[in-house]
Amino acid sequence: MPRTTALECPGCPPLRALTFDTLGLVKVVEARGTQGIPTVVDRWGAPDSSQCVLAASIADHKTNPILAVARKNGQVELLNPLNGDVHVAIKTSETGAVGHIPEDDLVVGLHMFKTERMERMELSSNSMAFLTCTMKGNASLRSIKVKDTSAGFTCSEPSSWNVCTAGKILCSSVDKDESHALFGGKGAEINVWDLHECSKLWTAKSPPRDSLDIFVPTWFTTATFLGRDHRKIVAGTNYHQVRLYDISAQRRPVMSFDFRESPIKAVTEDVDGYAIYLGTGTGDLATFDMRTGKLLGCFRGKCSGSIRSIARHPDHPVIASCGLDSYLRFWDIKTRQLLSAVFLKQHLTSVVFDANFKEEESAGNTGEQLNQLKESDHLEVEDNNDPLPVKRKKSSKNGKRIKRVKSKKSKDRVQDNTDDSSS
Repeated sequence: MPRTTALECPGCPPLRALTFDTLGLVKVVEARGTQGIPTVVDRWGAPDSSQCVLAASIADHKTNPILAVARKNGQVELLNPLNGDVHVAIKTSETGAVGHIPEDDLVVGLHMFKTERMERMELSSNSMAFLTCTMKGNASLRSIKVKDTSAGFTCSEPSSWNVCTAGKILCSSVDKDESHALFGGKGAEINVWDLHECSKLWTAKSPPRDSLDIFVPTWFTTATFLGRDHRKIVAGTNYHQVRLYDISAQRRPVMSFDFRESPIKAVTEDVDGYAIYLGTGTGDLATFDMRTGKLLGCFRGKCSGSIRSIARHPDHPVIASCGLDSYLRFWDIKTRQLLSAVFLKQHLTSVVFDANFKEEESAGNTGEQLNQLKESDHLEVEDNNDPLPVKRKKSSKNGKRIKRVKSKKSKDRVQDNTDDSSS
């Protein structure tokens, strides 16, 4: 049996997180109270491997929030993050029918735009927009208009372009102002695009050969913008290397360092604009100061599987991580200790926070659930008042042994008496 250690988790502040897994399920995890224990309060969808969630993005504004989910069958679904209702499902690939999308052209990047971005795009208040990118580098910007008719939604013609001529895209990200996007992958250098003009602004250049004259092939696994400035980019590679790019300075990285011995699988920035959180393929989670490249510390405790997604809560000093070990973990960024962990059964691909979650909003639902639990407990108590059936006691093994010993002694006495009489 493997050795296990019990950890005392202090609990989490009030928060709401949505997780996505390889079977297409969306699970809602909530924690209430100052030191609440996160629990699964809702589950949307039916388990189906063809519905595997590849990417997710949330526009968590106060009115009419939207959750975008990209699935393996080539569809992007726009859902209500409060109840899971599907507003519209859109086919993203033109290379095949829905459900028969080639494995080398799956959606790897998805971003749901906020209200401010839609105003810059001169869209009305009842419109939505999202950006997608596939492995082959086919990027498209789509806008959807909400109608009052029975049709409900109408999708406009997407603005499409190709972001790479070779290799395959594995990661993408949009800056805070939602005016620039980056793309990179295996055999594809990091490149930055202007979303207003759909034009390329900058392309990275591979590092020079090392002292042994060995060239390291390009293989980016994750990337993000650093701060509100789109000129600074942090990228992780499959060769356990972290790179910092400054597109206003040079094409090659201005800083580069290694971390552990496994690929960098997830990276996200902090709200301060200079710290990052990264996760590896072996479950290591750490934070770095990208101003100096200094390791601020590793989070205590280790995940037992590859980390695939990290999310930073916008208000609380909490980050969430999930991956192939099927656990959703919440961490305190100040102490770097584990606050709580929830086992969700399936391999997890992504996690997002609902920034506008308030404990009072779901008080009604929790009240109903508590009433149902109380009723079930009351019925169990009534059943327990019934007389229990009387069971017959089984004879102990010691008693059987005593009887056997007595019978053996009696046989020996009888045999001795017969011997005496015969003599």
